[in-house]
Amino acid sequence: MPQKQLSLQQNSNTVSSSLDANQLTLLQQATSSYSSLQLAWASGYLAAKSEQGETTQVNVAPAAAPAKVLTILYASQTGNAKGVASQVEQSADAAGINVKLINISDYKAKALKNETHILIIASTNGEGEPPDDAIEFHEFLLGKKAPKLPNLNYSVLALGDSSYEFFCQTGKDFDERLQALGAKQVMPRVDCDVDYDSDSESWKLSIIESLKEELTQADVALAPVIDLPVAAASQYNKQNPLSAEFILSQKITGRDSAKDVRHIEIDLGESGLTYQAGDALGVYFDNDSLLVVELLAALNFTGDEQVSLKIDGDHQSLTLKYALTSQLEITQTAPAFIEFWAKQSGDEKLLAIASDKNTAREFSANHQIVDVVSLASAELEAQTFVDALRKVTPRLYSIASAQAEVEEEVHLTVGLVSYENNGHSRFGGASHFLANRLEEGQEVRIFVEHNDNFRLPSDNDTPVIMIGPGTGVAPFRAFLQQREADGASGDNWMFFGDQTFTQDFLYQVEWQNYLKSGLLTRMDVAFSRDQAEKVYVQDRLKEQAEDVFAWLERGAHVYICGDMSRMAKDVETTLLDIISEQGKLSLDQAEQYLKDLRSNKRYQKDVY
Repeated sequence: MPQKQLSLQQNSNTVSSSLDANQLTLLQQATSSYSSLQLAWASGYLAAKSEQGETTQVNVAPAAAPAKVLTILYASQTGNAKGVASQVEQSADAAGINVKLINISDYKAKALKNETHILIIASTNGEGEPPDDAIEFHEFLLGKKAPKLPNLNYSVLALGDSSYEFFCQTGKDFDERLQALGAKQVMPRVDCDVDYDSDSESWKLSIIESLKEELTQADVALAPVIDLPVAAASQYNKQNPLSAEFILSQKITGRDSAKDVRHIEIDLGESGLTYQAGDALGVYFDNDSLLVVELLAALNFTGDEQVSLKIDGDHQSLTLKYALTSQLEITQTAPAFIEFWAKQSGDEKLLAIASDKNTAREFSANHQIVDVVSLASAELEAQTFVDALRKVTPRLYSIASAQAEVEEEVHLTVGLVSYENNGHSRFGGASHFLANRLEEGQEVRIFVEHNDNFRLPSDNDTPVIMIGPGTGVAPFRAFLQQREADGASGDNWMFFGDQTFTQDFLYQVEWQNYLKSGLLTRMDVAFSRDQAEKVYVQDRLKEQAEDVFAWLERGAHVYICGDMSRMAKDVETTLLDIISEQGKLSLDQAEQYLKDLRSNKRYQKDVY
């Protein structure tokens, strides 16, 4: 006998006073095909119906017959993959497809064997590593325990950065492994670069079209669905940014500092745009007009040349000058462009650089587009040049404020990117825009990138350890503002580092006030250039190893924000050493301890 019918019969004594035998039989027949989720819904619906009484009408809509489900999994470090996945979900739902959207960290990988259709949208972290929320799924899928999947239909959208050697590696890993396990591609994997909007949109449309007939919900009504109110999403997003008022850019490093770090404040006005501590702010910018003029001169273009660009899905004709100013990336280059210009110019030096990916990436890090084209001349059409450039992408900054504290404002901590190249001053696109080019009262286009993988604990009694050198301290300013507003009783411990105490102690007065009030329980600082031997935040962690482990043992959440390639890796290695030594565990046991922290959302990183 099916378990669902058995459950009803076991409880028949309870309902018999209200239902006669015929009614009970009808109820059993009606629910015999229900899934566990539908049974749970029906239970809630009937309970609500009973409370409303017989005379109260409930607005209901017929539910579609359950077809095969399209499961969308996203693996996201900064929120891009989540954003794309949400768009795919909305389009699938609008097409009548029975769809569910799940963060890959919340998905039980063993359930793959029960799926018929799945989409994976995955970013790649660092040197080909999976994002933090995909580590366990990645290990399972590529491990020996992964099941055969002959009934699974799938497709993968991979997000990455072609300047890295292992471009879109996480998506490639998922795709290759699913094929090896017997799953069938609905359509081939698509690998997207940093300007992923166009490619992801094309993939989305193709996927929905190919799956629509098979997965569209039937029009047969099985059960009523209560029309419940749904919280409206913000009208402002990456595709539709808010034009907000820029109100402050204040330098918070000293006069003699080697760095220029700005405290930025932006007024949200009455937009209704909201954010949480841990979120990021996306900032759109125009390229510096002086840089555009320099680039046009190096190319022997006037800027009046007409070029075609795909904008919002449509090809538009623009002047070259306008395209370089507002649509194309010129403050960052990439190995692909170096290779392109090397072939166009035939320059032996550039060809040698382009031939080695590591060398090309290092060269890209301190050369802008104008620096590359200035090294060797080439004759080409304006359109050919434009086709070789990336679309400009908004920059993401960790939000440095809690809305509970600053209300209709949002604050950022922005380090100005600047360096010299062959006698020319070079600046980062967005950082220069925010630090030097915007004036108070002018508008800046922004959107909130929600980051559910970097959140304060829900229990205000939970202790928190925050590790954020340099501008990585930004989200922890937001964390402390939020914990103060919430009246959180949990202890707060911050590790901060930078170059010098006198010039680079960002938000020093605020931290001192929090220490005085007791909100900030402890603070350990590391200023690398204040003594002969350099000291970093990981060194301070080592010094406090016993206490760090004691905090972990009483449930502390650990947060890291900052440089991914060096600091974050060094801190993680140090944490493993602390766990191993203080907990008297083997390295494998320490790694499992840290993995458990990550699985329980007690170890979170916001790295770049």
